[in-house]
Amino acid sequence: MRPVDLTHPFSIHTPGWVDYPSPKLSYFQRFATNGIVSQLLETPLHAGTHFDSEMHIISGGADVGSIPIDRLCREGVIVDVSDVVEDWSVLKPHHITDKMEVRKGDILIYHTGYHRYFNGSPEEDEERYFLRHPGGDREFAEWVAEMQFAWTGFDCASGDHPMNTSIRYKRADAARHYERQTGSTIEDVFPIDDIFVMHKVPFRAGVCHVENIGGELDQVLNRRCQIGAFPIPIDGGEASPCRVVAFIDA
Repeated sequence: MRPVDLTHPFSIHTPGWVDYPSPKLSYFQRFATNGIVSQLLETPLHAGTHFDSEMHIISGGADVGSIPIDRLCREGVIVDVSDVVEDWSVLKPHHITDKMEVRKGDILIYHTGYHRYFNGSPEEDEERYFLRHPGGDREFAEWVAEMQFAWTGFDCASGDHPMNTSIRYKRADAARHYERQTGSTIEDVFPIDDIFVMHKVPFRAGVCHVENIGGELDQVLNRRCQIGAFPIPIDGGEASPCRVVAFIDA
């Protein structure tokens, strides 16, 4: 089998989620003074490709260190929906099932195409990536929970539509733009009680997710294969940077 890396490179330029601090990397030992190099990394856990655990959104939820390895690594599907989404599209279950057969217990990764706007990419557009990506609604969240997926992953900043997160308050200009473009109020499309529904509903059903998938994702679209996510097993950690790999037939 051939491993295909689905992980964004990590650097001091890697953004945390909206309003989160950026990573800091520094030296505390150098060759000239110590004969060895040692560095210190300070980072939010929600930067770059990372795995959110139940603890991130549920009081008393399981931490990232307690996720069984056979849940992190198993068979799944990588579904391309990039041809049916655009800025601020609302994802529905049929966007997935129209493309591929999915089975209960699978890992589900879906490709929106928005990874091409991530920092460091040739088409980098940080505002479009974080503020205008497609995202699921309550119907999609309940379907994810019903399917009992091992976990889901996607090549954008959140499983939630950006206007169904705190971005609607943090970036009022983006919220106004959304309402002008769609002709709808945010509250009509995403009731306030449903904010972060793609976290709250699936996570309570034990279905967590990986945000900011990237790397060579374009090489493995619309296929069933073995998939693995490898977060740091942090005891008491609510999330962790991770590596995501698809294992395909050579």
